[in-house]
Amino acid sequence: MLKGVLSVLLLHLLAEQESYGYEVVQRLQAAGLTDVLEGTVYPALARLEREGRVSARLVSSSSGPARKYYRPTPAGYAALAAGAASWTRHTTIVDAVLSRPLPTEPALPK
Repeated sequence: MLKGVLSVLLLHLLAEQESYGYEVVQRLQAAGLTDVLEGTVYPALARLEREGRVSARLVSSSSGPARKYYRPTPAGYAALAAGAASWTRHTTIVDAVLSRPLPTEPALPK
């Protein structure tokens, strides 16, 4: 996954619904990102918390240890807006290049 994209996805999912780490992994996988694992998501959530982009609270669980629920801070919402705009610009450029017809033969050296 491209650098920074996971952070934008996490912030967006958390803006939709306050969630704990494993739930975020499940939501990413349900969206089709089946290669995103807990070992990637938990460090990213911890980094977002250190950066002040998400806040966390512990909620007791009847089925095990307390869960850490995350939600975006105002700085997180700002980062989400900037990241989403950047992603849209990049995908527009990439789509424009990849939509060009492929040549039938390799290009000759100049």
